[in-house]
Amino acid sequence: MTRYISILRGINVGGKRKILMTDLKKLYGDLGFSNVVTYIQSGNVIFDVDSKESNTEIADKIEKSISHTFGYDVPVIVRTVPELQQSFKSNPFLISQGVEIERLCLTFLKSSPSEEKLINLVGLDFHPDKFEIIDKDVFIYYSGKSRDSKLTNNLFEKKLKVQATTRNWRTVSKLLELAKNNL
Repeated sequence: MTRYISILRGINVGGKRKILMTDLKKLYGDLGFSNVVTYIQSGNVIFDVDSKESNTEIADKIEKSISHTFGYDVPVIVRTVPELQQSFKSNPFLISQGVEIERLCLTFLKSSPSEEKLINLVGLDFHPDKFEIIDKDVFIYYSGKSRDSKLTNNLFEKKLKVQATTRNWRTVSKLLELAKNNL
């Protein structure tokens, strides 16, 4: 049995692509996943799978089921608990003195971008906001409000040619806590 965390992009935002968490939880159960726990309305789901499917295969299965059940194309990104723990430990901005946790975000990438695509971001200046890409994670430190920044899901998807969704650091921390506590 492996514990996973799925992060859905763009549901329940501004009253669009609405999916109740009880309905999402049922969908995961219908897919054969167990110990399903949702966290807040933005589509964070912790669950167990008793198979050897890859993260991508699980994400694709969830995406197809959401499309069939709700009629929405919703990008889904999946991580194992050890992968999320590694992301948590790898945040380069956490070691900075005086870091304000509320300014930290993690953009989850569905897959690791190619070196060729990473070059698309080299040299672009988003000052005073900062970001660093490590494998399938984009760590962001916003100088102000994230909504005022150019560091968005759309930017990373366009430049890296990979699906992305972002969560603030408090949500990332809570997801890791819930995933570890419900083992």
